[in-house]
Order: sequence, then structure tokens, then C-alpha cells
Amino acid sequence: MPTTPDIAQAVADSLNATVFAQPVTAIRAWLPVYDLGEMDSLRVTVVPTSRTLTTVSRAAIQAEHRIEVAVQQRVDPQDLAAVDALVAVCGEIAEHLTGAALPALPEVRWASTEHTLLAAPEHLNELRQFTGLIAVSYRNWESL
Repeated sequence: MPTTPDIAQAVADSLNATVFAQPVTAIRAWLPVYDLGEMDSLRVTVVPTSRTLTTVSRAAIQAEHRIEVAVQQRVDPQDLAAVDALVAVCGEIAEHLTGAALPALPEVRWASTEHTLLAAPEHLNELRQFTGLIAVSYRNWESL
């Protein structure tokens, strides 16, 4: 049975196998934190964040795994075209993951996608860094 980190790695692999409008190289990590000097290039970090278990019968449980994809890059907040391009990459990633199977884990099913359209305002204001977030949930069933 796949773990939440296994699913996060499968998400990163799926993103890396896809062509987006901007080149995307996704990595799996526990924290999407980088030195500000490293943020001139696009960073896509896939983070396993939670696992929720629910009883579905006396012999089985449903596991729901939440995976967050952080899209980050240093940008001038006044450059609307640059910020819009990063928002568009987030949208492409969300669309790619929505409803899609993970080839490496056929027993895992997509459940939901949350895409926060606005960049983290404090990051844009204080760090001059775009930070977008896509949260995707996947389900699988496990025997008790």
C-alpha cells in the first residue's frame, strides 16, 4: 500500500513527465523553503502534508492523502505579466493533476484539487517572491 510520501513522489514524477508553458522541474521535499538568492528560477516543490483515515466497512478503511504543490519564483510584484505567467503555470499544474491517474500508483485515485488563485500577498510584498499553492487529494483503500 502506498504511503503519502510515495504519492507525493508519483505527483512529482507526473509533473516532470509533462510539458507546460514554462519548463517545470518538480522535486519532492518536506518544506518548500529556499534561500531568497535561489529564487530567480522557478521552483516547484511537492510536499506530502496529511493522511486521513475513514472506516468504510468492518474490513476496510479509506485513506485520503493531501499533497501540496508549491510554485515559487522571485518576481517584481508590479510586473503583472510575470505574475500572471506564474499564476498560469499554477493553473496548468492544477488542470494536469485534476482527475488524472498516477501511472506509478494505479490503485490510488484522484479525489479533489484546490487551487488558490492569489499568490501569498506577504511573500509578494515582503520578499518580492511569488508563492502559489495547489493542494491535491488522492484516495486509496486499505484492509484492516
